[in-house]
Amino acid sequence: MSDWMPPDSGKRDEAVLITGISGSGKSVALHALEDAGYFCVDNLPPELLREFIRLEHDRFSHRVAVAVDVRTASSLPRLVPLIEQLRSEDVRIRLIFLDASTDALLRRFSETRRPHPLMATPGDGDPSRALTEAIELERDMLSDLREMSTVIDTSQLRPALLRSWVRSLVGAREAALTLVFESFAFKHGVPLDADYVFDMRVLPNPHYIRELRPLTGRDAPVAAYLESQPEASEMLEQIQAFLQRWLPSFEDDQRSYLTVALGCTGGQHRSVYAVEWLARRFESRFATLVRHRELDARD
Repeated sequence: MSDWMPPDSGKRDEAVLITGISGSGKSVALHALEDAGYFCVDNLPPELLREFIRLEHDRFSHRVAVAVDVRTASSLPRLVPLIEQLRSEDVRIRLIFLDASTDALLRRFSETRRPHPLMATPGDGDPSRALTEAIELERDMLSDLREMSTVIDTSQLRPALLRSWVRSLVGAREAALTLVFESFAFKHGVPLDADYVFDMRVLPNPHYIRELRPLTGRDAPVAAYLESQPEASEMLEQIQAFLQRWLPSFEDDQRSYLTVALGCTGGQHRSVYAVEWLARRFESRFATLVRHRELDARD
């Protein structure tokens, strides 16, 4: 992953809105932005968002970050139209939605022993079932907000990696559309944040070549091997053509981010090579971010 660079300090007001499912890492993300120089507030009522951005812009800087979640449930229906209105007023809003699998959330709540904000008072019922129901209710309540946000799946992310990914997102150069290319291992699950998923497992696997096994798709010998496979070039060129055909439609639809996930068995060779190959071909036109879920987790 490339080193993070501070966001530009242009003339427009700028705000990052962190939201998502309880237990998915919003506090970690907000602390990452605070360390990056943002003025941060947790659990701000949505009706105060416009005044907060204006006030802090006048007092401090262009960069503020706000975490909003279901603790302000009564105001959530007003949040989406408010965001659209602020954007029409030339306020730069970056929306980051943190999500995680239900299994990961159940494990985290069990480890921390903290109650979910939507859980009823514990009684004689099954606490695991009650927590699952609260998580599903929260997903439904936040579905509209998730639809318009950049989603980060934190199911398998350590806090340090989540902080790095958040800084990369807010540090990306301003563009009509930011492309995120992410490699992953199917054996660890498909990322929840993917808009498109491509399966690279049909390609020849460098894992079965002894000298290539310890390397990754970022290493020249692995790249040379895959480049020599006609089916690898054909598949990547077809993916490139597909994206080139449809990316203008996403721009016209005013989408801010698009995540393209490419998976293989271990997330080490084929998917990593594919992500690097595609990122090089789109970075001149779009703000492009590269993630390697399994490799980044090792660092």
